[in-house]
Amino acid sequence: MAAQIVPDAMNPDEALREVDLTDREQNFPAQLSGGEQQRVAIARAIAKKPELLLCDEPTGALDYKTGKRILKILQDMSRKNGSTVLIVTHNAAIAPIADKVIRIHDGGIQKIETNDRPADISSIEW
Repeated sequence: MAAQIVPDAMNPDEALREVDLTDREQNFPAQLSGGEQQRVAIARAIAKKPELLLCDEPTGALDYKTGKRILKILQDMSRKNGSTVLIVTHNAAIAPIADKVIRIHDGGIQKIETNDRPADISSIEW
């Protein structure tokens, strides 16, 4: 579908491979777990190669290993494709991977931090 809307879209098979779901390609959404459905949503989003990607708790329903894989995909989108990736999360442990961190408390901006040397996903633990 994305290939019909976006001229430079990622191949759907490649997008599913990125999120490790090639074996579930023929399944209906109801046949997928919550985490698998979340990974399909991420695959659908990255397939479009957007300039801006808004992610609300992208690792929320995922196990640790899969969460790190998804964060790596998002970091690569930013580094390699020049996409702006905005991640909203309660997981403060992933802040070191960001170029910029905006901390919000009670609906207001508490602090804005710029990170000149963002960490690689492999170095982050939570």
